[in-house]
Amino acid sequence: MTRIRLLQFNLALGPLDYRVPEGMEVQPGNTVVAPLGPRQIIGIVWEPDRLPAADVPEAKLRPLLAKLPVPPLQPQLMRLIEWTADYYCAPLAAVARMVLASGGALRGPATTTEYRLSGHEAQSSLRLTPQRRLALDALQGEQATMRELAALAGVSEGVLRGLANAGALEPVQVDIDRPYPPADPDHHQPTLSDGQQEAAATMAQAVDAQRFAPFLLDGVTGSGKTETYFEAVAAALRAGRQTLVLLPEIALTEAFLTRFAKRFGTAPVLWHSSLKSTERRRAWRAIAEGRAQVVVGARSALFLPYADLGLIVVDEAHEVSFKQDDGVRYNARDVAVMRARFEQIPVVLASATPALESLQMAESGTYTRLVLPSRFGGATLPAIRIVNLTEEKPGAGRWLAQPIVAGITERLQRGEQSLLFLNRRGYAPLTLCRNCGYRFKCPNCSAWLVEHRLSRRLACHHCGHETTPPPACPECGEPDCMVACGPGVERIADEVAELFPDARTALVTSDTLNTPDKAAAFIAEAEAGAVDVIVGTQLITKGFHFPDLTLVGVVDADLGLEGGDLRAAERTYQQVAQVAGRAGRGTKPGEVLIQTRHPDAPVIAALAAGDRDAFYAAETEARRDAGAPPFGRWAAIIVSSEDEAEAREAANRLGATRPELPDVEVLGPAPAPMALLRGRYRYRLLLNARRTAQVQAVIRDWLAEHRHSQGVRVSVDIDPYSFV
Repeated sequence: MTRIRLLQFNLALGPLDYRVPEGMEVQPGNTVVAPLGPRQIIGIVWEPDRLPAADVPEAKLRPLLAKLPVPPLQPQLMRLIEWTADYYCAPLAAVARMVLASGGALRGPATTTEYRLSGHEAQSSLRLTPQRRLALDALQGEQATMRELAALAGVSEGVLRGLANAGALEPVQVDIDRPYPPADPDHHQPTLSDGQQEAAATMAQAVDAQRFAPFLLDGVTGSGKTETYFEAVAAALRAGRQTLVLLPEIALTEAFLTRFAKRFGTAPVLWHSSLKSTERRRAWRAIAEGRAQVVVGARSALFLPYADLGLIVVDEAHEVSFKQDDGVRYNARDVAVMRARFEQIPVVLASATPALESLQMAESGTYTRLVLPSRFGGATLPAIRIVNLTEEKPGAGRWLAQPIVAGITERLQRGEQSLLFLNRRGYAPLTLCRNCGYRFKCPNCSAWLVEHRLSRRLACHHCGHETTPPPACPECGEPDCMVACGPGVERIADEVAELFPDARTALVTSDTLNTPDKAAAFIAEAEAGAVDVIVGTQLITKGFHFPDLTLVGVVDADLGLEGGDLRAAERTYQQVAQVAGRAGRGTKPGEVLIQTRHPDAPVIAALAAGDRDAFYAAETEARRDAGAPPFGRWAAIIVSSEDEAEAREAANRLGATRPELPDVEVLGPAPAPMALLRGRYRYRLLLNARRTAQVQAVIRDWLAEHRHSQGVRVSVDIDPYSFV
């Protein structure tokens, strides 16, 4: 091969051709360094017949500079990259960039210097400034690079270098690529029910057969789905092949690690955004070289270059967080199925409340449905009761009705635990002035600022803008006039503290459990019985197993039904059913109290009756009638600009040239519900198409007709889950 085609990551340039210098051997999938002007760039060698580019004469080709010491991407991964880019209307380079997710890993084996406390930090000669004292307190038990330690401690690197020079921090040479302890498929053989054994055997046989086999593991909460698919993981380990387990939340990782280590004798390899750069590099190289046996990670782990992948598991497969909402807007659940298809391996979608799309695939026979209809070990599903807030109203300034208060009281007397669920972070969703009515808005978004009383800030949950609550109204100047409107979980926790001052309360949100260590500390406290009442958001609805938790109170079941979410009923059912499943998972029976103002709403009635099949049947017919997924196709086009008129005009131009096709309907353009987001004005168009329509081709041809000004962005969201 004397010339190659390079997929490089500058989207404005596209693929480039280079000459292969004498003595260098390359093949498709190799990662190489090439010159571009005075700079050096990294790219992936691609098959020329699959990647069109401008024809450049041989004499003008510049030579490659180096081939990086990492295994070439396998053809099946390259085909997945192409499929993802094509299906989600994304640039090929943007998808491929996710594969090379650790720049340091591309340079070959290496050591690095990390730092830790030396044990001499208490010496009298050490001058302790406030910043140094802060660092010493924050870095107990930590070891990382100087930059990472500075971020952990919230101080500058200069402060830490001063501590190192004074002997309080010591350097440690670390082999970045040191091997991981091996997992043992026979470390602990669990006792499984007959139903679990049958499902496990079916999945393990598919692993041994090394063929594409998509499974929907549909089991009620507490049925032992994790222990069941662990047997398929064990089969992959015995065959010497790798396994990927996708989890929707980092906070779920700690509970999963405990169960994994009990079964296999060691922890799996982790992959998520909180990893240090050295941990990320070590994991990436172990995955690419086949030394990482089992990888547990967030959705981005799906695109890593596994050397010999034998099984994929998507746990809590219904979760919306598997859908990426910016950049490449892919759904990890669906891409996982496609990766398994390209790799010719089994894939398991595990859930107690599967997505309607997954159920329909099982109904059609595309997926094999494995059902676990009862809880493991004789535990029973909790009793569910509806609390009608129009009849049983909470007291003035309260949000918990008497049945929930009485239920918590009873559990405290019995030494059992209670959980209160409200999917709203912070103290209150809106703060206004009681004198003039001024409302605190985000300057960058069409959203109110949420009060976070614990951290004394007003925050936008969309762009991250924060400010401190002012002592007086910015509009009228009236002091001490701010009123919190509506409840968030912090306000519910305050109400619990007022009602039960002796109860030990834990607040569980992405604000409080924002690291794996904090999640592990919470789990340990709850399992030890050191927590009486848990107050949490959707983070607490899945993955946790507390045998003494016997009461779940849903503070506002109607919250998810508000707004323009086209999947609102399904999402509400999944969320409430999942949190209800936290109750009574041990030998003690559980109870669920659901507060609502709409007890006759179909989703609330289905929850009360415990009739999942009836809810899904009704929702299926409603979707069928509307031509909505899984019986139709949705695609969103979002036009945005920092100039409102520019965004509106660009959207109107697109709308004026909409495709007129019998199987595609285009709605809009219209201002997005979140009309201003991160400083950009937004307009949306929605395509509703039949399953037979070539939606991606229609969109590509339509958008290709337009050239927008530099300030306009046009984003495509295939199979959207967010409609803001």
